[in-house]
Amino acid sequence: MDIGASLKAVRKLKGLSQRELAKRAGVTNSTISMIEKNSVSPSVSSLKKVLAGIPMSLVDFFSIDDGSIGDQKVVYRANELLDIGTGELVYKLIGRDYPNRAMSLMSETYPVNSDTGAEMLQHQGEEGGVIVEGKLEVTVGGEVFILEKGDSYYFNSQQPHRFRNPFDEPCRLVSATTPADF
Repeated sequence: MDIGASLKAVRKLKGLSQRELAKRAGVTNSTISMIEKNSVSPSVSSLKKVLAGIPMSLVDFFSIDDGSIGDQKVVYRANELLDIGTGELVYKLIGRDYPNRAMSLMSETYPVNSDTGAEMLQHQGEEGGVIVEGKLEVTVGGEVFILEKGDSYYFNSQQPHRFRNPFDEPCRLVSATTPADF
């Protein structure tokens, strides 16, 4: 998916100038311009912040290409999962077309030396996850935790938080967040 072209198309469809979207999202005009030109690859938190100015969820944004919502499914095959990650991060959303989802369930992959961005994430809801491969550094509030295979986390998402993989191998985990904003 061409994130820049999609953002530009959605922005124009909603009748927003770059300046107006930047103002609504609390970012600079140049940030919107650079994303639309694909000069930068926004972090998940940055893209989420920009889309909040539209307003639009990450799922809706990344569903633009396929344009369809199918029948309610029970099983989602690996090749059917929607990748809502940005940059190096891989976030595969499970159950994207489930009506009125109460949570976002994801299979996540953090390559070596990757993270969710310098800006701490903070939003309504709760999140939890379990590490299935590798190690991950999780920062919640002012505390830093190192999680290994089999370890898990669960916290109130209103606390500033960040995920980072400074280790020598990729990290895979399964996570869930509420509300379903992805």
